[in-house]
Amino acid sequence: MAAGLEISLFGSCVLRRADAPAQEITGAKHRAFFALLVTAPLNRRSRSFLQETLWGFADYESGHQNLRRALSDLRKILGSAFDEILTVTNKEIEIDMSRVKVIGHPSDGRFLDDLNVREPTFLEWRDSIRSDPSSVKALCFMSNKRGPTRIRPRVCALPLSVPPGNAELAIAGDWIAEETSRMMSRSSLLSVISHLSGRAMSQRFIDIVNVRDTLDVDYVLTGSMRHQGDTLIADLDFTDVQSGTLLWNRHLSCPMAHFSQEASGWLVNVVQSVGRAIAETTLHTGRQTPLPELPDHKLLIAGATAMHHPKLGDFLRARQFLDEAAARAPADPHVHAWLGKWYILSIFKYYSTDRQRDTQKALDCTARALDLDPQSSFALTIDGFVNANILKNMDLAERRYSAAQEINPSESLAWLLRGALMTFSDEGRSAIRSTTMARNLSPIDPFGYYFDSLASSAHLAGGDYEKALELADRSLESNDRHISTLRTRIAALHALDRGDESRAAAQDLMRRFPSFNLEDYRSTHPSADRKIGKLMINALSAAGIT
Repeated sequence: MAAGLEISLFGSCVLRRADAPAQEITGAKHRAFFALLVTAPLNRRSRSFLQETLWGFADYESGHQNLRRALSDLRKILGSAFDEILTVTNKEIEIDMSRVKVIGHPSDGRFLDDLNVREPTFLEWRDSIRSDPSSVKALCFMSNKRGPTRIRPRVCALPLSVPPGNAELAIAGDWIAEETSRMMSRSSLLSVISHLSGRAMSQRFIDIVNVRDTLDVDYVLTGSMRHQGDTLIADLDFTDVQSGTLLWNRHLSCPMAHFSQEASGWLVNVVQSVGRAIAETTLHTGRQTPLPELPDHKLLIAGATAMHHPKLGDFLRARQFLDEAAARAPADPHVHAWLGKWYILSIFKYYSTDRQRDTQKALDCTARALDLDPQSSFALTIDGFVNANILKNMDLAERRYSAAQEINPSESLAWLLRGALMTFSDEGRSAIRSTTMARNLSPIDPFGYYFDSLASSAHLAGGDYEKALELADRSLESNDRHISTLRTRIAALHALDRGDESRAAAQDLMRRFPSFNLEDYRSTHPSADRKIGKLMINALSAAGIT
């Protein structure tokens, strides 16, 4: 979507319509108003914050009237574009950054250097950014690139090399590469080179630069196998071929007679290590690299990884990664589907200040993804997610998950969320089977805590409270701010008659989510009126949550 406004933040603050550059908006408070919104977390500010920052604390009614007058002025200036750029409610105002282009460069001068707004609260905010402008500087570089060749990292697993003349060992090394490729290809975040291409590449001397240039890959898995007495040994290396960095190596061994039993464990170990290495190193790079310098193939996985981290800062940064990915690859359905998931999680994590609006934005994102590719199993799954978990439209969600699984029977998230749907409907045994299948299909997923969390809920619905507690504890080791897991753990402890631990867990939940209450749970959770929901409500109530 074309920009409606252009704004510069460093040096002279220029605000103008993108379709009429000569038509500048010159009012100091008008320019300050947009600067506050463009730099806001989630691109929204409360009306009270805007009033107090721009017009001071002295007279609330006067500030209220001034803000209304400013909005009226802007509506006249922007015309029909006003409602496309700004969403105004009686509590807050949000700006659509897809309609705004930040122009200029940090070297142009100090932050808002010529903006003559003298309210103390505004000056305090302005000076705080001047002291650390790093987050605002990134805005100057977003959305300048368009149309990448690809938005997902590309990975190749080469057959393991073996000593000459050992045909049986060569078959095993080739099979490991083939199965690794197959398992990695189930991830919606990776692009995997076919095993046949990898096999052809392995016929020659392996040179990392040659592999990179020939297959256009970002990461490569290589290694060797050999016998040592009755022991089979495999040494594997995983390399970032763009930088030449060895990300990890593994030394695996087992008795030759037990290879068929040990091989599945080897594969899971390798594929999990690949997923974690790509996710963690990409997010680390993303935190330290200005967005314009971040390669295309790192944006999506950085955003997907950051949104699942427990810290608010990472969650907000995830939105920047995904917005930039959407700007560079507007026709990629995966990007829009992940943006939809971001809005869903903003509700689940209690970051959203307008549940209805963010629900609609999630639906808009999944609709866009499905317009681009009606056969996208991932987009169908995310659309089912918002319909089931937020809108309580279970029948439509079931159709979405079924369609996703028909298109791609290995879509692990569809299995997982369909299992959650069964949990909501008190189909405990079916939920356990579905979530178990999801976890088996997704050893590479770097968000394993989420799979464990929903599997925990499924076992709770199935009456296996010990397993529910075990999975909840394992999930919380990776992410201790996932409220669904915290609730399930409380219910499992209550069902096991471990009341003191249940009450302590309830206190921990309320410390992390002080606004949580049973009335909200009853009105918003899809299973609140089912057996599993009543079990949950009774457990939470008994643990001291009101």
